[in-house]
Amino acid sequence: MNISRQLQRLALNEDLNFLLTNRVPRAALTRFMGWFSRIRNPWVRDASMAVWRAFTDLDLSEAKKTSFDSLHDCFVRELKAGVRPLDPHPDVLVSPCDAIVGACGRIGDDPEAEVFQAKGFPYPLTDLLGSEGRAQALTEQLRGGSYVTLRLTSSMYHRFHAPAALTLEHVTYHSGDTWNVNPIALKRIERLFCKNERAALHTRLDDGTPLLLVPVAAILVASMRLRAVKVALNAQYDGPHQIPCNARYDKGQEMGWFEHGSTILVFVPPGFVLTDRVETGHRIRMGEALLRRAPR
Repeated sequence: MNISRQLQRLALNEDLNFLLTNRVPRAALTRFMGWFSRIRNPWVRDASMAVWRAFTDLDLSEAKKTSFDSLHDCFVRELKAGVRPLDPHPDVLVSPCDAIVGACGRIGDDPEAEVFQAKGFPYPLTDLLGSEGRAQALTEQLRGGSYVTLRLTSSMYHRFHAPAALTLEHVTYHSGDTWNVNPIALKRIERLFCKNERAALHTRLDDGTPLLLVPVAAILVASMRLRAVKVALNAQYDGPHQIPCNARYDKGQEMGWFEHGSTILVFVPPGFVLTDRVETGHRIRMGEALLRRAPR
């Protein structure tokens, strides 16, 4: 077994992984990584990417660029044209990103609209979105609908796209912690998504149906960029936290990106079902069918 495989097996040890990625000064480490990853020095870049490759299955064969100025430049890479074909069916919502499917299923009918981050670890949608009027109204519309957790690993493509033709109407930014969002942490930290830094993207499909996307930041990645917002959303962002928008996107059009891997939560109201291939642990690519309108 080569050294890279040995390192990857070591990283999969749950207790060690949790200790190294959570029982550390998360905010300070995240700020340092944000600075370090942007260093434009060939030695720093090459050494950093060698370490990155040792712990992950990084594959750059689909990248639009063949060389990168920095580690950050590689994190936020674009892809070659045509490598993520979109499901063309008008009743299909496609995955907004490359990801591993986490918890998914039905949003509860209870007042808090309960969903799950992992088996046995529920969280209320009301906690995730907050108590302001817009959030409460959306929660009521989503009760009894469907949700999908999409986890981006550090080696994946980190940009996210519109699941269908839609309009981004409002962004609510929630400052918070930077817990790791991998399955190990999700089985140990209650209501983790409600604690981490996140942005609730209130969107509406062309027929008026609400669709909620919630990019959640994590350790080393507490920074998100949205095409419709001129500044980075991160720990240094000091407001406003309620950001009105009116940005129109076609199906598959880029909406933003993470500065590293993290998670996107997708919520839809009743009337949609998960496609057959969407189940916990399944790898999905941006553009593949995620949800489908239920037959009437």
